[in-house]
Amino acid sequence: MATENQDPIQIAADKYRSFLHEEAQNTEWRHGGPPIYDDVNKLFEEGRTKEWPKGSLEEVVQNALKSWEMELSHKTQIQDFRTINPEKFKLIVNGREGLSAEETLKMGSYNALLKSSMPEEFKYYKADEESFESSHDAFRVALPRGFAWEVISVYSGPPVIAFKFRHWGYFEGPFKGHAPTGELVQFYGIGILNVDESLRAEDVEVYYDPTELFAGLLKGPLISGSERTDSASSHKCPFNM
Repeated sequence: MATENQDPIQIAADKYRSFLHEEAQNTEWRHGGPPIYDDVNKLFEEGRTKEWPKGSLEEVVQNALKSWEMELSHKTQIQDFRTINPEKFKLIVNGREGLSAEETLKMGSYNALLKSSMPEEFKYYKADEESFESSHDAFRVALPRGFAWEVISVYSGPPVIAFKFRHWGYFEGPFKGHAPTGELVQFYGIGILNVDESLRAEDVEVYYDPTELFAGLLKGPLISGSERTDSASSHKCPFNM
């Protein structure tokens, strides 16, 4: 946050996400300033299967979700969020009990989306043993170009927006002791977004099969402990959309 004697934070323009320029100076950013999405934007533009007309409902929904992900991954205070109604917000994944805005922010997007009620021995990923930082580091290393996200279809408009999405990246770094394959990793899902009159999300429901993701990330052979890398030196967002 800038003080009276500091230069104001310079906000990088981004055509897919709202950085809320007029309020940036009062925002508490997780890594000291707003993120730059150049790498994942390139991945998105090169790999997307749909290019929606400017101003279309599909584009509006796609950009709204990208902005929400940006806030969730890079802002540290719920009061700085502009994409959700913090008093009503719930995140519901695969029918599990909904998480509040504060719970989602504390856990982070990966842990919130990958939390499972399966027996421990069958879990691909143990969200309860991961922190916000460790979960983001693990996926940031595995998918160094980012994890791009697109809207495939929109089935209904506000206030209840139902849509299909695709998430993808390239497995080019180790993941939980598995060597990278360099291959495309992707999964599809369905989302239901309830919004208020200001188009702020009041609850988000996400339904997807996590085995689609882990089938790619656990495909590589196991590597020795000396070769494992579960941390990253940069602060790119791993769940970049």
